[in-house]
Amino acid sequence: MTSMISRRTALRGLGTAMGLPLLEVMRPRAASAARGNRPSPPVRMAFLFAPNGKHMPDWTCQTDGPLKQLPPILQPLEHLKSELFLPSGLALPTAGAKGCGGHSCTVGQFLTGTLPKRTLGNDLRNGISVDQVAAAKIGGQTRFPSLELGCVPSRYSGDCDSGFSCVYTTHIAWRTETAPLPKETNPRSVFDRLFGNQLKREQGRSRAIRDRDRKSILDFVAVDAQALTRRLGKSDQRKLEEYLYSVREIERRVDDSTKRDRPKSAVDYPRPGGLPEDTDAHLRLMLDMMVLAFQTDSTRVISLMIGNGSDNRSYPQIGVSEGHHTLSHHQGDQKKHHKLSRINHHFVTHLAYFLDKLKSIEEGDQTLLDHSMILYGCAFGDGNAHDYMDLPILVAGRGGGIAPGRHVRYKRGTPLTNLYLSMLDGLGVPIERLGDSTQRLPHVNG
Repeated sequence: MTSMISRRTALRGLGTAMGLPLLEVMRPRAASAARGNRPSPPVRMAFLFAPNGKHMPDWTCQTDGPLKQLPPILQPLEHLKSELFLPSGLALPTAGAKGCGGHSCTVGQFLTGTLPKRTLGNDLRNGISVDQVAAAKIGGQTRFPSLELGCVPSRYSGDCDSGFSCVYTTHIAWRTETAPLPKETNPRSVFDRLFGNQLKREQGRSRAIRDRDRKSILDFVAVDAQALTRRLGKSDQRKLEEYLYSVREIERRVDDSTKRDRPKSAVDYPRPGGLPEDTDAHLRLMLDMMVLAFQTDSTRVISLMIGNGSDNRSYPQIGVSEGHHTLSHHQGDQKKHHKLSRINHHFVTHLAYFLDKLKSIEEGDQTLLDHSMILYGCAFGDGNAHDYMDLPILVAGRGGGIAPGRHVRYKRGTPLTNLYLSMLDGLGVPIERLGDSTQRLPHVNG
């Protein structure tokens, strides 16, 4: 008979501490059955921000109630529509304040619901973001209170919009009113952080050996992995094998995406860095890191900026050579509308990839997606009008009691932060107010 092991068990080796997925052997069947219940897996919360709004006619559902056929931009999620809650009419109403910069005011308050202070200096002021409210309460239960990720580096100086610091357009996570949290954009660094131990000296040696000798992180935990396997039943052995395979596959893709000449000697040689040149590969690696972080319960709170506010990257891989921000100021040009919709659709294909991975991972009697609240959205509706009164927002998953498979139309201008209050309730972190919230959003739980 297999013996019980802790949820906090990790595979260890030089510079390495590899968390594990939830295994059956971690769930005390006999004891919980005697109490009439079984311990539930934790609820996770993630916020994915996309820049420059959406082409709203191709985003918005035409009917309320149960989701039928999804609109064009959301078509990649058609097979997942039973997992989606689509609220219309949510807004960032304070973004209409006099003198407010378009992107700075909206991106800056996307998770805070607070109008940022107009400044180019160090006297920044915003609100505490919803992810950090959650992290402050439950972050002590995991290795990392939260993770802040992105695909484009942050900026800490300069005027990005109408006299507002670029900090506001390149950060969505705020630990305090004056402290934005920097986001990590290098997949290699995220991977090393997730699977490194707390000993910096050992981490450096481990990274150098891996680079020099083409070793995998799995080589450093092989003894622990073999010992654990002998303690597991057949089902858990299969689950562990699949998990280790996925880690190795992601590690290989990280190395390939940022391939550099490897050092041939000197164990203290700095590990090669750099961001992937392929923007799609970059985003998918960051999404994979989020899955690993949730699967191993390394954190339960993540934010990801797919692009900074007013991001102007082009997407030649889908036939769009113009910059995204440039296209968002379409002035009614139907050709630009079409290209914007194509970019929007492209982002949603990545979202579908992420949600599919969460749904494919068994956790207890359900899936990782069942235990998650994944919010995806923008700080604008129509980018040309800088419309902050009807935002493209969706929430995927059933974590926190959310009832998916529905489109609910709320009164135009309803604060987005009302939804955040309801999500925090589902996470077990009830608060009375966040930013400009007025009440908990009704009908989230059905």
